[in-house]
Amino acid sequence: MQIEETPSGSRKGLLIDTTQCLGCGACVAACRRENNLPDGPSDKLSYKNYTVVSHYGKYNVRKLCMHCEVPTCVSVCPVGALQKRESGAVVWDETKCFGCRYCMLSCPFQVPTFEWMSYNPRIRKCILCYKRIEAGRPTACAEACPTEATLFGERDKLIQVATERIQSHRDRYENHLIGLTEVGGTSVMYMSAIPFDELGFSKDIFQRPLSETTWRILEQVPNIVMLGAWVLGGFYWIYRRRTAVQSVEGRSADRSPTGKGGHDHAE
Repeated sequence: MQIEETPSGSRKGLLIDTTQCLGCGACVAACRRENNLPDGPSDKLSYKNYTVVSHYGKYNVRKLCMHCEVPTCVSVCPVGALQKRESGAVVWDETKCFGCRYCMLSCPFQVPTFEWMSYNPRIRKCILCYKRIEAGRPTACAEACPTEATLFGERDKLIQVATERIQSHRDRYENHLIGLTEVGGTSVMYMSAIPFDELGFSKDIFQRPLSETTWRILEQVPNIVMLGAWVLGGFYWIYRRRTAVQSVEGRSADRSPTGKGGHDHAE
């Protein structure tokens, strides 16, 4: 469901209320249709599934890319194949990706997947239906949800909706919104009636964007390369100097009357 019409240039997102999800899988089916994904098991994220529904007792939780406000995957990609769009979506360009899989290793939510069985493998993940939302339409999953467990709209408005629900129903919801501040904030946010670690969310999710760390590391790469080149250059100079000295000493020995190259004229 789309909560309101918003300007095309504003940041969009999803609010997922786990207390209202039936686990019907309508979102999964809609995502497959929208992205022309093949049929296959829908129990985990893969190149066949950009979103899945996991079951935790009586609660059902959609898993998909969180579309971080400051994406770590974007900061570690060496070829710029990933980018954060103004609409809120984190998207990938398969023509640039060469399969290093740094994005898979760096993602704090372990979302990106890889086409392991393909002759031309690509990174695959949810792209937040960015073409739809930049055309003023909701994501396919939000449009298909029959219970409004997935709401689409402007991120700031979704935060307001979640805050009002939590304050109005303190006995129904945890007093926290996953994605509000985690890893610097995300475009996909969650509400829950039980502690989030009981729904598969890690307790160790950082509050600050991990990309701040990766950018600091990557900024040092040129310095490290230059230092390495200087050190290797020094070793090479020492090697050449030692070889030259040994060569000079060898020629001096050859010219000596008692050297290997000399002739003994003593009778």
